[in-house]
Amino acid sequence: MDQKDVDVVVIGSGIGGLSCAAVLARYGFDVTVCESHTIAGGAAHSFERQGFKFDSGPSLYSGLSYTPSVNPLRQVLDVIGVDLPCVTYNTWGCRLPEGDFDTSVGAEQFCEVLARLRGEDAVSQWRRLQAVMTPLAAAAIALPASALRLDLGAALTISKFAPSLAKHTANILKLTGSFDRIMNGVVHDPFIINWLNLLCFLLSGLPASGTNAAEVAFMFGEWYKPGVALDYPVGGSGALVNALVQGLEKHGGKLMLGSHVEQVLVQGKRAVGVKLRNGEEIRARRAVVSNASVWDTLKLLPEGAVPNKFRSQRQAIPECDSFMHLHLGIDAQGLPADLACHYIVVNDWQLGITAPQNVVVVSIPSILDPSLAPPGKHVIHVYTPGNEPYALWQGLDRRSQEYEQQKRSRAEVMWQALERIISDIRTRCEITLVGTPLTHERFLRRHHGSYGPAISAAKGLFPGHGTPLAGLMCCGDSTFPGIGLPAVVASGMIVANTLAPLSKHLAMLEEIS
Repeated sequence: MDQKDVDVVVIGSGIGGLSCAAVLARYGFDVTVCESHTIAGGAAHSFERQGFKFDSGPSLYSGLSYTPSVNPLRQVLDVIGVDLPCVTYNTWGCRLPEGDFDTSVGAEQFCEVLARLRGEDAVSQWRRLQAVMTPLAAAAIALPASALRLDLGAALTISKFAPSLAKHTANILKLTGSFDRIMNGVVHDPFIINWLNLLCFLLSGLPASGTNAAEVAFMFGEWYKPGVALDYPVGGSGALVNALVQGLEKHGGKLMLGSHVEQVLVQGKRAVGVKLRNGEEIRARRAVVSNASVWDTLKLLPEGAVPNKFRSQRQAIPECDSFMHLHLGIDAQGLPADLACHYIVVNDWQLGITAPQNVVVVSIPSILDPSLAPPGKHVIHVYTPGNEPYALWQGLDRRSQEYEQQKRSRAEVMWQALERIISDIRTRCEITLVGTPLTHERFLRRHHGSYGPAISAAKGLFPGHGTPLAGLMCCGDSTFPGIGLPAVVASGMIVANTLAPLSKHLAMLEEIS
């Protein structure tokens, strides 16, 4: 049986896992990432068909095109010394029950939308909310993710930011718990409440009553400040993944694709490595880090490796629903010149923002980056963001007629949403790919194809990075601070910092200050 030894082995090359591994390599660790898929990136990977380059995951980015930045991903790129060229924009389209309109990031433009749709009282409420959120946003970014670690050394790394933290102590306390506690005391206009619930859902998979106030404050700080712009990586999400892989390999780390981890190896009461499906073993001198979901990590642990109470508690964590996807390559001839790169479609506020198929997101990134499609073409990604029930698909044979019929039926809401933007879309398609929760489950190794844990901020925190099994840590969307790209990157960096000697962590902070 083949065996090799490294300092740290990371299970999964999602953005959290790659961030963790690249920073570990930068610290000087011998680190190997084992990825089951043949493409790196997890939910953010990209793939190509006939010259069309598709993003499989996130489509809204900010804080990547400049440094220093509050975005943890930009901080990781600074740590590993890799650049990520971006194009910037500020506007996206909305197709809502109130009508069709474009909106922009920045302090003022949404007020113009509100004045037109709801009148001056709604504008006043929004401005009051902005005034309340301004100090909370400052508090949310007072401590960069790059300073965090999970041991006593945090007292020193955090102390570098003590003056800033001291100014925000009272507001930091307000960031715990759910956002609706803040929102409900400031706004009462139904459209604004619906809008905020929509933003919360896109951030966390939950409405305002379940979304952490710190997440929303971070978003307000990024999106509603003067002169702000959104970013899109040149080359799509694949370029983002490649930048992290480049940083990993630049510092001596290794990525193994097509390397499915079958089990975490345990000796005594400590994780000591992983066993791959092909029989190869990779031993870890320092730690095993799982970037798999909380449920999928449990599947990798031998019986008795963790207490039954821990296993049952983790297994019972509620999950967000899954996704439907349309990936389209289209003929762009004759399309309007003012198409936005992103659209958010809401069918009916009364159903509730998390209702199945009620929210649809449309991304046309080739508008920003023409290299993603052949000349005269566009690449389009349409998806239902974490609101497709897995139960509708469970047990279906992917090769069956029933599965094909269900794909056509459940994809119809995405076609209809896209027809509100490009009316003749069905005749323009040169490539049509439909993804389902079973696609998510299969290619991303995701439990039930889920978006991640659905833990209400009103009820508790995410499971965390630690486990009862010594030598096993976790990062990604099943750890605090939760779902979403900045959060998973932060989780990876926190784990890497914790494993690093304090002196190296302090030196890194000095270097990227």
